[in-house]
Amino acid sequence: MSILRALVFVFFLSHLTNVQAQNTTEWQRDTLESYVNKSNEAYEQYNYKDAIKYASTLIEKGHEYNYDYYEFLGYDILGGIYSETEDTIKGRIYSEKALELARTTQADSLVAWGALNLGILYSDNKQTYPKAIKFFKESISLNEKNKDYDEVYLTYVNLIWTYLDNNQIDKAYTFLQKAEALSTKNVDSLDKLYIDLLYGKYYLAKKKYDSAAQKLENIALTADKNENTDLAIEAYEDLSKLYSETDDYRKAFANLDKYNQFKQKAYTLKKLEETEKARAKFDLEQTQKDLQSALKEHAYSEELISKSKSLTTLLVVAIVILVLALFGIIVFYKTRKIYINNLKAKNKQLSIANEKAEKLSKVKTKFLSTVSHELRTPLYGVIGISTLLKEDENLKAYADDLSSLKFSADYLLALINDVLLLSKMDAEAITLSKIPYELDVLIQNIVRSFEFSLHENSNKLHLHIDKNIPNNLVGDPIRFSQILINLMGNAIKFTENGNIWLKLILVEPADSTTCKIKFIVKDDGVGIPLHMQKEIFNEFTQIENKNHNYTGTGLGLTIVKKILALYESEIKLTSEPNKGAKFCFQLTLKKQTEQNTEIPVINGIHNTSDEPKNGNLAHVLIVDDNRINQKVTQKTLERRNIKSSLADDGAQAVAMSKANNYDLILMDINMPNINGMEASIMIRKFDKNIPIIALTAVELDEGREEILNSGINDIIHKPYNIPEFLNTIFKYLPKEEMDLSH
Repeated sequence: MSILRALVFVFFLSHLTNVQAQNTTEWQRDTLESYVNKSNEAYEQYNYKDAIKYASTLIEKGHEYNYDYYEFLGYDILGGIYSETEDTIKGRIYSEKALELARTTQADSLVAWGALNLGILYSDNKQTYPKAIKFFKESISLNEKNKDYDEVYLTYVNLIWTYLDNNQIDKAYTFLQKAEALSTKNVDSLDKLYIDLLYGKYYLAKKKYDSAAQKLENIALTADKNENTDLAIEAYEDLSKLYSETDDYRKAFANLDKYNQFKQKAYTLKKLEETEKARAKFDLEQTQKDLQSALKEHAYSEELISKSKSLTTLLVVAIVILVLALFGIIVFYKTRKIYINNLKAKNKQLSIANEKAEKLSKVKTKFLSTVSHELRTPLYGVIGISTLLKEDENLKAYADDLSSLKFSADYLLALINDVLLLSKMDAEAITLSKIPYELDVLIQNIVRSFEFSLHENSNKLHLHIDKNIPNNLVGDPIRFSQILINLMGNAIKFTENGNIWLKLILVEPADSTTCKIKFIVKDDGVGIPLHMQKEIFNEFTQIENKNHNYTGTGLGLTIVKKILALYESEIKLTSEPNKGAKFCFQLTLKKQTEQNTEIPVINGIHNTSDEPKNGNLAHVLIVDDNRINQKVTQKTLERRNIKSSLADDGAQAVAMSKANNYDLILMDINMPNINGMEASIMIRKFDKNIPIIALTAVELDEGREEILNSGINDIIHKPYNIPEFLNTIFKYLPKEEMDLSH
């Protein structure tokens, strides 16, 4: 980039005198222009001392005459001079000051030049080249606005070279095309050669060796003919590299030899130039040292005079200050000591309070987990027995009562799950799992769970799923279901004799891994007043509902909001009283791929297509310490002609597994003496193949990994619904041994 920097700076200095400031008197402008010309002449003769002197005077007079334009020129010239003498820090300081002044003038041409020069200064450093790109583009934009295509072309060249130096090849090509189009508009032949050179570098980087050779050979020939040393060095160096990469070592050596010839010639010229620069730099540094010494001597003399006149006053003031400072230190020390003691006491109290809070949090978590398990265990019996009784043809007269019983039990289970889930979210103990599931099966299961509620409130459900949405997904179907279940339950609760809409719309086309889906849950019920639309997302907040069968806890929307936060999404509500409510949210879901389809499928979500055949050969061992739970599971299996045996604890399960051949073991986890995981580990020592399914009320978020690591194949969470239960065990039982007619 060095040859371009010199080209741009010289072009800029020669261009400055062509720009006219506004609102200047003729004699003032002539005076300031003379300083510009003198600075230019001194610079061209490497007389940097005088160049800096005239540029500094230009800044001073420009400020005195209140002409920002000339003050800008002075700073810009100083920036270029210090950059030429390799004092890049000062160069950037003055160039940035120049650009700042240019912006105050609101003159696009000055801002464009200032931005170009700063871009050149920043372009040599790998760490600052993004800044250079920014300044180049700003300069291009302003010059295009002013239709100054010469400067646009020049800036394109610098921008392209910067991209190529930093391996931004495709970006360089974009601007190469633009620069080539501009080269037809009054651009001299020398400047056009730079575009050909940059094209050659681009083709070389792209390994398009024929095109690169054509460009570079032409440039080398022209540069050799016109004795253009800088262009020749660049062209021959690139040609040597090109022929080396294409294994044409004869041409590579020949071009390298030409490169070295021009390099030696340039070295000789450079040596003379550097000598002049070094001499000018030495003179400049010596002058600055002399100036600084003179200033120091002058300041020292004035200081001695001032001190001799006011020594007494200074001593008195110093004594007063010292006394006040001593008093302040004493007060500060005492105050600091008090604050430190108070801080220690507060820290001790805070530490004690923190320990108590952590202890209470652990007790709360353990309590909720224990209570959850103890409540779910009897609920398993209630829900299971009510389900079995509903299927009994002899009890058709009590079908409505049994439906109400099962609904109440399901509602109580949902309430327990909500309280426990909210507690875990407050403790930040919830994370999203990544397991495969089928979207249509998941939605149908959710819709099916609301059949009774829809019937009770005489509501009609309208379901729409965009056909472009991928069906096979990977994620957390449990948390996803909780969102839709809470929103649909809310809509049904506040709507009677109306309509409920559930819509899934593809927002963005699915790529190879993800898709963004918009979910809408809408109803035409009582609606939500405006003043309540923020409060309903708070815990235990409810609005008045005339349907007293569904009072609820006020936790549903709180849970929805917190689960969506895990997805980095949020819910939006639109509602008016007596006009229904509309809840919307968006989720980015991951598609199933060959890499993630091997993850174990969650029970109840996968829709097994390989259904077992008729027969009565399967034999299942039910391990549970609760007699009622044993009975429910046994009755459920008997309805499908599946034979079962019972074990009351883990030790008995191990003994029976050794003595008998079972097709499947349903294993409870929490049991006295030997728990389900311990029993599974013992069974695996003598039977590696028998399927073992955990049938447990334990919170899966707490122990899922530990359960599966004990040798258990799958998990069914109690209380379960029968289709999910059967769907899971069918995957493991022999397909010819089951009867699904029930």
